[in-house]
Parts: sequence; C-alpha cells; structure tokens
Amino acid sequence: MIEKLEEKQITTKEYYRNSFLKVVEDDVLLPDNKEGNRVVVQHPGGVNLIALDNQKRLLLVEQYRYPIQKVTYETPAGKCEPNEANIITAKRELKEETGYTCHSLKSLGKLATSPGFCDEYIETFLAENLEKLTYDVPGDADEFINLHSVTKAEALALIKTGEICDFKTVYAIQYLMIHCGW
Repeated sequence: MIEKLEEKQITTKEYYRNSFLKVVEDDVLLPDNKEGNRVVVQHPGGVNLIALDNQKRLLLVEQYRYPIQKVTYETPAGKCEPNEANIITAKRELKEETGYTCHSLKSLGKLATSPGFCDEYIETFLAENLEKLTYDVPGDADEFINLHSVTKAEALALIKTGEICDFKTVYAIQYLMIHCGW
C-alpha cells in the first residue's frame, strides 16, 4: 500500500493555448520517486444547470457537437469567464441558452469532468421557479441551439437512443430521480 499517492511537478512545457484552453506536458515525480510524464488540458471550469420548468420538465438544449460529430440533447451549461463567480456564470448561461431566469438557484457541488487528462471542474446548479424572459438574450455567435422541455420518460428515452450521451446531463437526470422524486 502506497501511503502518499501524490505526484509533484518537476518541469512543464506549454504546447498549445487559445482563448480558454491550454495544453501542457509536465515531467512529474511519482510516489516511488521515479519520474513520469503527464499531458494536461487546462480549462477554466464551467457550470451545469438542472433547470425545471413549472411543469417539472427538464430544460435541455439540442445542439451539434463537432468533436463527436452528432447532435446531442444536454442540460444548459457553459464555461466560466475570468474572474466570474460560478453563480453569475450559471445565471448568464440560463438566460443565454434558454431564455429563462430563475428565482431559486442552488449549488449542488463540483465534478471533475475528465481527471485523467483535464483539470476542468463543472459546478452543477439546480434552477427552479423559472420565469420566461420577455426579451431575447443574445447567445454566443457560433452557438446554434434548440430548446426542449422533457419529462423523465422522455429523458430516459434520449439516454437509451444515445442522444443524451454526456456525463453532466446523465448526472442531472440521476440527481432529479434520486433527490427530487422526479
């Protein structure tokens, strides 16, 4: 049994950077005092919204996801901007992606998305008591989405067909079923 499962950075080399991602390769000291190598995608983090309308249907956005070459149904979500509190990001993303605001927004905690190669955490928020905005909120210029409100049965069917395939949306549905009697 290894007492201290920790790796310490020895050197780092940046390979790529854009407006919100950075890819680095680190040489690390392993728990057995040997050296290893780790490639890490650094990400500013994001938010995930479990948003229930007044009929207790889950709001999902339908969009094309280029990396997996398919259309998916997902919970509204987005990346955090520099120096922006996660709760502000959550309110902004709810408005931009759904056209709703909410009167109740509760943090459910953070999840690491892919800790084997990425440092991103997503904080999930439960948004209830939604109110449809009477004005259009501009979203991201390169984001094309359709909004859907689904029941539990419809959400489970979308998982079965693979149209819901991301962890944060599956987590949202499981959370609703376990903690909210959905």
